[in-house]
This record gives sequence, structure tokens and C-alpha cells, in this order.
Amino acid sequence: MKLDAILAPGELPALARRDLRQTVCVVFDILRATSTFVTALHHGAAAIIPVSEISEAVALRQRQPGLLLAGERHGVKISAAQSGGVDFDLGNSPREFTAARVAGRTIVSTTTNGTRALRACAGARTVLAASFLNLAATARYLQALAPAEILLVCAGTGDGAALEDVLAAGALAEQLAGSPTDAVLIARQMFAAAKGNLTAALGGSQNGACLLARPELHDDVAYCAQRDLLPLVAVADTSGHLRAHR
Repeated sequence: MKLDAILAPGELPALARRDLRQTVCVVFDILRATSTFVTALHHGAAAIIPVSEISEAVALRQRQPGLLLAGERHGVKISAAQSGGVDFDLGNSPREFTAARVAGRTIVSTTTNGTRALRACAGARTVLAASFLNLAATARYLQALAPAEILLVCAGTGDGAALEDVLAAGALAEQLAGSPTDAVLIARQMFAAAKGNLTAALGGSQNGACLLARPELHDDVAYCAQRDLLPLVAVADTSGHLRAHR
């Protein structure tokens, strides 16, 4: 089994030219999209529909009024001023996605990088959304599936790499046997250096520092640094909707 990794979003456009039919893509956006999606599914959300643009989310809501709208721009919940008149129901903090708010609901979400990364993997055999929260469950799922190739996709920040995503890719790669590329070896070595205190490592990242500076989002960092809290895998169906696999 080949283990490969995309460490920065500048590499995502090349996926459109790559044959991914035997590849399982695992997408990480630790702070915070994939952590939020996994949390929402754990709390009973029926599905997550990732979209790239605010306008796509609003259009889906117009066709399906029962959808919950979720997402962020610059870390903050999308407002009516940004969407053309609709305040989103939820932002991108996993702590918002409680059972009381999301159980039984389908959520359409647009975030700065995470949803874009998921959409870029559409040609893959299977697409998973992963986080530290469900790392062990994701590793077991991949070990059972035993695909020809696993591609660890770090969503990043803007056009650059995000430390927390690379650390999560390294943490998952540490649990998988296979033939790693240099990108995977880099991620493994970075995780080995940081795993003694993940909360501090995430807090020291660019995204972590931004969250820690906002009192209402401060606790997201410690939440997203927890390992193996949620025993589920977030798997995209043939429509690209994420659903819980337990």
C-alpha cells in the first residue's frame, strides 16, 4: 500500500489530472472544518454537504428549506451581509454542533479551505474527513479497506500549509503500514516531535493563535486537540455527502 500526502492546498488542482480510482483520500482541516463535521455526525447529523462557495450553500437552502446552513469566512460565522441576506445557522466551531441543534438534520457547509479540499478529492475511490477526534476509528477503517493507495490531504490555510493538518496526517500515517513518500515522512517526523503536547502545538499554529485570540472560540483549540474522542468514520457517499460510519 502506498502512502502519499498533500501538505499544502497549492497541490490540490493537480488532483484533477490524477487517477484516483484506486485511492482513498483522507482530508484534514483540524482547525476546524473536519473536526466540526465529525462532531456533528457524532451528535446525530444525518449528513454534511460540503460546498465551496457561500452562493452554493444559499442556493441549496432555497431548494431544500430544511437544511441547516453552516460555515465561516475568516473564522467567523457567515452573516447576511456576506451571503446576500441570509444569516447562517451555525459557524465552524465544533462546540456549536450539539445534538440539540443538529440531530437528524442535514447540514450544508462552506469553509475557507476544508470544503474545497473535500471537493478536490471527488474522483477518489473513497473520501474520508478525519481529525484527531476520530483518528483511531479512521485508521481501523483504512486498515480493513486496504486500498492500493492512501492520500493524506491537508486542507491548509489560504494557499499555504497548516501545521495542525500536517501533524494530523503524520499521526494517522504513524498507525498505517505501507510505503511512504517523503511528504508522509515529513508529516510523521513533525508529529513525533509534537505529540507530547498536541494542545500546545495546535495553539502555537497560525490558526490556533487566531482562535485563542477570540474569547468565544478559544476553547476550540483544546477540543480539536483531543485524540480518539469519537468512535466514527466520516465517509463521503456517491453524492459527496459525508455520513457517519460506525
